[in-house]
Amino acid sequence: MRARRLRAGLKGWGGVGAMAAVCALALAFVLLLPRTQPHATGDPAPGGQRTAYATRAKADTCKDSEAHNRSLSPSSADGPTLGAIRSRGYLSVGVDQNSYRWGYRNPNNSTGELEGFDIDLAHRIAKDILGDENKVQFRAIPTNERIPAIRSGRVDMVVRTMTITCDRLRQVAFSAPYFLTGQQVLAPKTSEITGYDASLAGRKVCSGTGTTAYDHLSADKKNGRLPASTDIATTVPNQLDCLVRLQLGEVDAVVTDSALAASQAAQDPAVALKGTSFTREFYGVAMKLGADDLVRRVNRTLEDYRKDGGWKESYDKWLSATLGRESSAATPPTASYR
Repeated sequence: MRARRLRAGLKGWGGVGAMAAVCALALAFVLLLPRTQPHATGDPAPGGQRTAYATRAKADTCKDSEAHNRSLSPSSADGPTLGAIRSRGYLSVGVDQNSYRWGYRNPNNSTGELEGFDIDLAHRIAKDILGDENKVQFRAIPTNERIPAIRSGRVDMVVRTMTITCDRLRQVAFSAPYFLTGQQVLAPKTSEITGYDASLAGRKVCSGTGTTAYDHLSADKKNGRLPASTDIATTVPNQLDCLVRLQLGEVDAVVTDSALAASQAAQDPAVALKGTSFTREFYGVAMKLGADDLVRRVNRTLEDYRKDGGWKESYDKWLSATLGRESSAATPPTASYR
């Protein structure tokens, strides 16, 4: 009965039926996106392998609260990875196509092109490296495939609301941070859940596989911050699938980045953010370990993107309606390099 009432009350993009259709279309796009053979992103410069080992060694001593300050300083200098990209003629970028206002296919856009804050950033990086913002090939990457896609060479980078953490720094390289966010709870407006607190006792909570949201849920169940009766077993490959589970009444709440939660609340007026963000996290552009020239070039782009107003213009276009013009997220984070 509760599930039927919830389904009746949820509107979104036409309710559950429309959302299911959107998800089906998303799967079709994933299958239809052009495939190429994995390509090399360029051999490391002399000593590059040692640099990768050094990066991992430093990551072993880092704290998650400081992980966003461990990227390389900006540079426009060429290198083997940049040379390989230019020789190929396009930048390969792993993105989301289901995150409203971040990386998504707007059903009202007849071209079917990807739109959103992360998509704008990917176009800007392509323009700075190749002189043409359209010389970019987008690949739809599920949440749990972001790191494997980078390490296997399927993509040059991932621009997909990816939080910088110490564990991830052992596996991939990150740019300086380009967005401030934090974890938050999303639940039906009528729910008695009040946030990341005791109100989650006995509740089913959904999170994305391999996300920082699940990491926090798992750790906090062990350390007692979350009630022992909170069920966190439901995980999904794509974070948006949690919203569908919520709409279907299969879970009681979702834990995800506040930036993504706000966008999902905008999609579906029957759900709302509960409580406040309970972590402080930063998104970064993820790249292959040892691709130092590419990391430095992306950091140069981010510096320019902040200074010339491109970042703010993109934020105002895509995110201000859901996150606000005066929120802490409305200002690009200040970069600090190792």
